[in-house]
Amino acid sequence: MTEPLNVFWFRRDLRIEDNCALYEALKKGKTLPIFIFDLRIIEELKKDDARISFIHETLKKLHSQLNGSLKVYIGDPIKVWTDIINEFDVKNVFLNKDYEPYALERDKAISYLLESKQIATHQYKDQVIFEKNEVLKANGEPYTIYTPYKNKWLSQFTDALVETFHSEANLTNLSTLKFDFPSIEEIGFKKSKVKVPAYTFEKLENYEDVRNIPALGQTSYLSTHLRFGTVSVRKAVKLAKETNQTLLSELIWREFFMQILFHFPHVVTQSFKAKYDNIAWRSSDEDFEKWCKGETGYPIVDAGMRELNQTGLMHNRVRMITASFLCKHLLIDWREGEAYFAEKLLDYDLSANNGNWQWVAGTGCDSAPYFRIFNPTSQQQKFDSKAEYIRRWVSDFDELSYPAPMVEHTFARKRCLDLYKRSLS
Repeated sequence: MTEPLNVFWFRRDLRIEDNCALYEALKKGKTLPIFIFDLRIIEELKKDDARISFIHETLKKLHSQLNGSLKVYIGDPIKVWTDIINEFDVKNVFLNKDYEPYALERDKAISYLLESKQIATHQYKDQVIFEKNEVLKANGEPYTIYTPYKNKWLSQFTDALVETFHSEANLTNLSTLKFDFPSIEEIGFKKSKVKVPAYTFEKLENYEDVRNIPALGQTSYLSTHLRFGTVSVRKAVKLAKETNQTLLSELIWREFFMQILFHFPHVVTQSFKAKYDNIAWRSSDEDFEKWCKGETGYPIVDAGMRELNQTGLMHNRVRMITASFLCKHLLIDWREGEAYFAEKLLDYDLSANNGNWQWVAGTGCDSAPYFRIFNPTSQQQKFDSKAEYIRRWVSDFDELSYPAPMVEHTFARKRCLDLYKRSLS
């Protein structure tokens, strides 16, 4: 049996700097940091999933920064925690909260296990500024429209909410135990050729002016790093609050969708607005495959899908265009597109992916009616008029072999409106 220990569990917070629960654990005493590759999650992924490669590379850096004291596990979290309790003299467990339905269920079960062994569990807010019930209407109900949520969020914001937790200052309280770091093959994966770009705040000065122009490449790449917690949301919000209100609005959208998922977990499999589950979506494997491959005959749609397939990323404006095309032009269920994005996106986050797909499909928490339908041709003319972005990803754009549009826009728009009217009447 080892010395009495605190255990800190890395999850969506893969950093040392400004890590709330890690700070609290180290402040309390000797701390063993761990990470669990959850089999319930990773068994559904492809063996060369780029996100696993990114997590593995990040953990390797953390292992070094933590002087070899990080212990990495692979398995079912309940079994792993049972092993940890049996192997170490655990007094306290520290973790930052996760708000997704599966995570809540898992954490509840683990807290029950720890409690049965008289081990205290300490959970902290770290991946958001406001969580759960902290931003509510005057009547105590959750917001379902973004703008009033944003206004309340801003009215409650104080500088104290973005103060830094200097967890790196107490690394002397790390456990003296040392562990080998597993190879990616030992986890059951292989290194991906797709890389996660480093985040930058330097490209955000003219964010409002350039964020809709995909050819400019003025992307911060913050979303992936916020998803895995390699950057602190407090750092991002503090900078945005001081320099960039448009970016701040995007960060508030992120928290809006998180609280929607928390309060309305049915959105994972159902429409936020129940009547929209009556829509009789088309089922066409052939059309869906053309969309997935970027072979629709609409260049801006095809460029976005090919960028996604090659890099795991897609420009935000183009995400809306491609998603709208699937739901409104092809009349394919938004859940199919959501699942494809979940498989491919490096920055995949359940709440944001679900919220944005339902926003586009008109089934979600949005005051705009369902007849908002993006015209991919006019979107191209407006945001990529010289086809610079398109030519970057669609190598056959200027070739005779490039396909004709798979469906004509005016026809598709009328068909979509007719379907929604029939289904919702």
